[in-house]
Amino acid sequence: MTATQISTPETPVPPERVRLRLPSAGLCGVLALLAALAAGHLVAGFISINASPYLAVGNGAIDLTPVQLKDFAVRTFGTYDKVVLLGGMAAVMVVVSALAGVVSARSRWPGVVIVALFGLVGGFAVYERPDLKTVALLAPLASLLVGVTVFVVLHRLAPRKNAVAAGEGASRRSFLLGGAGVLVGAGVFGGAGQLISGTRDATASRAAVGTLKPAVAAPPIPADADFAKLGTPSFVTPNAQFYRVDTALSVPQVRTEDWSLRIHGMVDREMRYSFGDIRNRPLTERTITMTCVSNEVGGTYVSTSDFIGVDLADLLAEAGVRPGAEQLFCTSVDGWTSGTPVAAAVDRSRGAMLAIGMNREPLPLEHGFPARLVTPGLYGYVSATKWVVDIEVTTWKARQAYWLKRSWSEQAPIKTESRIDTPKGFDTVPSGEVRLSGIAWAQFRGIERVEIKVDNDGWQPVMLSTEVNVNTWRMWWAQITVKPGTHQVFVRATDKTGYTQTDARAGTVPNGATGWHSTTFIAS
Repeated sequence: MTATQISTPETPVPPERVRLRLPSAGLCGVLALLAALAAGHLVAGFISINASPYLAVGNGAIDLTPVQLKDFAVRTFGTYDKVVLLGGMAAVMVVVSALAGVVSARSRWPGVVIVALFGLVGGFAVYERPDLKTVALLAPLASLLVGVTVFVVLHRLAPRKNAVAAGEGASRRSFLLGGAGVLVGAGVFGGAGQLISGTRDATASRAAVGTLKPAVAAPPIPADADFAKLGTPSFVTPNAQFYRVDTALSVPQVRTEDWSLRIHGMVDREMRYSFGDIRNRPLTERTITMTCVSNEVGGTYVSTSDFIGVDLADLLAEAGVRPGAEQLFCTSVDGWTSGTPVAAAVDRSRGAMLAIGMNREPLPLEHGFPARLVTPGLYGYVSATKWVVDIEVTTWKARQAYWLKRSWSEQAPIKTESRIDTPKGFDTVPSGEVRLSGIAWAQFRGIERVEIKVDNDGWQPVMLSTEVNVNTWRMWWAQITVKPGTHQVFVRATDKTGYTQTDARAGTVPNGATGWHSTTFIAS
């Protein structure tokens, strides 16, 4: 070995041999990600929370998710599907950012490029949001600039494997202090963004609406409309328990003073209504059962409420729907769209509503405050736009709504279905007399009969609750005698048109599930 090949503490090591320790390199990437997201969230707090790059990318992911996967998420995780999405997305981003740091152990440029790409993806997601203006791009821009800056600074501070030989790099202490500062700053900025956005929430606006008293109240619910003591749900679902399925990662915050509804398109007169215009009309209350198309056989995405609002047919009559109109292309404040058949909307016997209340309260924020559509007899994806702000009267060919673009059906009448609530699957009960209970629904047709079949016995009728109206569910119960052992019970319903639900199993896509619900229990 010659003298020129010997490296001493005083001999500079070539830059290409000065490498970060891998844990420190990975930490550079993760901390840069956190700083970037926090900066974007802070800026979004002043504009719109949906401008937060993290939420914008999440919303974009929802839109790009295949229908089958999205349906699986709703079935599996229920109302926690969005939490799972955001958590999974966060895990992926942390892993990628850590890898960005690792591949930058020798040079900061690979990491700079990857962090910048994160920012560009966030910018594209914000740009694609239909509910955001150009100013919202400031949020992803802040993310990009802060993310790159933090990565470069931390990369410079991070300890090198051969730092002593090279005489370069900051001490481990400097890096740890810098990293801790970034972590604290990210927490402060992200929290500040959340607090700032929270100052514009609609909670106070909702409280100011007060109790809603309809001019035309719904008929009182009969005492025997449910069999809650026997295991069925209560007839009217409390607001806090009403099912929720939508694509909104963050609940839109719309104040009554900012809300308006525009009706246009194939109409004689374009109309615009403020919340006061609707609130000051004579309000009508209707008891309606709603069902989500993602409800599997025996599922829980069915609930009943006393909705308060005005007839949608009246608003459309004031606009003057022109001949040839086929759908109401309805848009939510967050850009989500649905297509409601005009024929259903103007059918006064059906009772479609622009609703502003549930159970004598203003609509809960997560259920569409200040206003939503409710069209009895149709699955929610075509009939129940929450946070609705725009209705374009048009044709099916002219506009395609959100779920139609994803291969769901154009028409979506709710199917005749039934469910067993007790006993639950694999419950153990005493042998002898066993009480069964459940619900059935066939909105806009009504339930005529419910039957159960125990093991291989024949079908037998059950006791039905009093019918409230054809747009609501009916409860049922029966008492059977069983011997010790395992037993299986099936249920089926027949609606007032004479149709008896089929035993053929079908998934929820493209227009609702079919099949008999069953439960297996053990008699001891």
